[in-house]
Amino acid sequence: MDGGVTVITNPTVSVRLTSTISSFEVNKRYNRGITIAEFKGKLEMVVGTPASSMELQLFSTTDKFMQKLDDNEALLGSYPVDDDCKIHVIDRSGAQSGEFSDLSKVEKFEIPDEVYEKRTDSVRSFMKKQRVGRFNEEETAKKEAELAAHEAEEEAAASAIDVGNRCQVQVVGLPTKIGTVMYVGTVDFKPGHWVGVKYDEPLGKHDGSVKEKRYFECENKYGAFVRPLTVTVGDFPEEDYGLDEM
Repeated sequence: MDGGVTVITNPTVSVRLTSTISSFEVNKRYNRGITIAEFKGKLEMVVGTPASSMELQLFSTTDKFMQKLDDNEALLGSYPVDDDCKIHVIDRSGAQSGEFSDLSKVEKFEIPDEVYEKRTDSVRSFMKKQRVGRFNEEETAKKEAELAAHEAEEEAAASAIDVGNRCQVQVVGLPTKIGTVMYVGTVDFKPGHWVGVKYDEPLGKHDGSVKEKRYFECENKYGAFVRPLTVTVGDFPEEDYGLDEM
């Protein structure tokens, strides 16, 4: 019986690909039996560099430079390429770094709105014909009416809340909180009516000011703004946490 050792090598290898013209890293698996010339042809579809303008560098799994892959007739498997090694593609065609990833450098086709409006093969034309989104006047009017009714309901709820009221705040998905109403009205940071509350505990988001504008005074993390419909005013005494007990 032959006592020799047989080494079985995986016929494919998974490598990390980077290039000088892109900031992206791509993971791909290749057959070890292809030549470097064939390998470059496959890389052309991945990194965008012409195969004839590629210079390939092999790095270890820890990104330490090992050697160049410069023999086009040699097999990929003849080089010490292991899973998770990095192969870096240097573009010698003159392409600039980031040319294929920086969209600000891509020339864009623009069409005047009045010309686009007259086209019959556009997305806008299709949406009009199918009455989709804002082009569905009935649905749009319904949503606007619902929004107006909701805002009226919020305004009515706000009118029944006074600064100084003790209150309970119940927002869906959040625990119930107790506090004091410090502000009622409109704000600069969002449309509609809002209620500023100082919570009894540090369960808020700020100190009564939002985007450098102060609406009321309280300690940091005790203040919050909530919608009027989430606020219930009433006799909600402040919790006694026993801080004066020994």
